[in-house]
Amino acid sequence: MTQTHRIWSLAQRVIDKAGADGAMVATAESCTGGMITAALTDVPGSSAVVDRGFVTYSNEAKTEMLAVSPALISWFGAVSADVARAMAQGAVLNSRADVAVSVTGIAGPDGGTAEKPVGLVWFGLAKADGYARVERRVFSIGSRDYVRTKAVETGLQLLLSGLAV
Repeated sequence: MTQTHRIWSLAQRVIDKAGADGAMVATAESCTGGMITAALTDVPGSSAVVDRGFVTYSNEAKTEMLAVSPALISWFGAVSADVARAMAQGAVLNSRADVAVSVTGIAGPDGGTAEKPVGLVWFGLAKADGYARVERRVFSIGSRDYVRTKAVETGLQLLLSGLAV
């Protein structure tokens, strides 16, 4: 199965599960720049379950659109567990979504440090009932496109798991 087909298949599963549950979904994306939302809306019938996607590439957008605290960003950095959690929670609070996924990372090829290497991506999942969790991945082998594609795939998997909880 090709990567494109795997992503489309995951997006289809998210749409089907959300539809069966009567759930709405939202995304809060930084390094993927809306690619998760695009994958979801490629699926026919997605308009019944996708409420909105926030592309919050800059720190200011994270603060303005998702109410992520500037102090949180300053203290932990935009690519952190705390910011990923706050982004997902902000997406739920600023939408009609029952569940939201967030992604923030360093896609490269520049911008990495020893503590936060290129390929580091943090994911957040939040639900309207207050449930929230984060996951960390490092996609260290590959290009910027590879990191972003793997982040989309992981984000969709996380969203699907959030619908199952």
